[in-house]
Amino acid sequence: MSKSKSSIVDTLIIGSGLAGLSAANDLSDAGAKVIIVDKGRGVGGRLAVRRIGEAVFDHGAQFFTARSNRFIDCVAQWVQSGVAAQWYQSYPGQPNGHPRYRGKPNMASIAKHLAKNQIIMQSNRAESLSHDRHYWTVKLESEESIIARSIVITSPVPQTLDLLEQADIHLSSSITERLQKIQYESCIAVMAVLDGTTNLADPGAIALDQGPIAWISDNHKKGVSPIPAITIHASGEFSKAHFNGDRKEVGKELIKLARPLFGNANVLDFQVHGWLYSKPTITDNDASLLVSDGLDMPPMVVAGDAFAGPRFEGAVLSGWCAAKKIRNAVKKTDA
Repeated sequence: MSKSKSSIVDTLIIGSGLAGLSAANDLSDAGAKVIIVDKGRGVGGRLAVRRIGEAVFDHGAQFFTARSNRFIDCVAQWVQSGVAAQWYQSYPGQPNGHPRYRGKPNMASIAKHLAKNQIIMQSNRAESLSHDRHYWTVKLESEESIIARSIVITSPVPQTLDLLEQADIHLSSSITERLQKIQYESCIAVMAVLDGTTNLADPGAIALDQGPIAWISDNHKKGVSPIPAITIHASGEFSKAHFNGDRKEVGKELIKLARPLFGNANVLDFQVHGWLYSKPTITDNDASLLVSDGLDMPPMVVAGDAFAGPRFEGAVLSGWCAAKKIRNAVKKTDA
């Protein structure tokens, strides 16, 4: 692949989750040519929706809050565009907190909205990276190669470190140490179709601080599913202990444990999904890292929810920060 202008993109982004999509939109809005690659089948990462017959489930991220000024404005635009809505502000009997928003009709709607003007290559894993000090070359699972002036990596940090190690790309010892400190917890999610309504009070969700279950939501009351359907998220401790177990048996156990919380409706069918990197438990203080700084390589930034906090908003802020760092780094190389 020759380095003609037509064959080079300004920025290649690995990962089509919130951080990657947010970085892509900021960069493309500034006139950059951007391509996103992702090993998954659909955009959004944990902004995931699944269907079992007529039942529809948000089975990854469940809601989000908005606290920073720019993100508050962003959410207002999503609401105006019809891809988000306020879900609730407090649980019954508790004081009001920050408004909780949901995707409309589901969480994946937000990812699709962010992706609509982007060039995205799904089901295409980045297999290897190399550079000639001026350009990155990324070889994909499809055997295609993309040449880019800069790169943003938003995959979970352990996967990012594996990719860099396989490519024999050495970061500074201080940056490597910071990345290696980041840790995640896993989450086992159960999606169950019911034959009747739950007894969950509005807004149709419960968050639990103790025990094997961390979260239950009623997708029908939430406005996601046309028929009764619940999502159960196991706690980090339970998920770690059972992640490699028989998923069907683990699902049955979680349904049994959750039954007192959702009532007497019978389970007609269920599926189980495991989120290996569900939530960062140890994060970095910076919103993103320019890991190429001071090294003889083209600009590379690492971003994701492990950098700006483990919340939905944190992933967006990290993507925006990554875009800014890429723009500044490219300006320096062009100077």
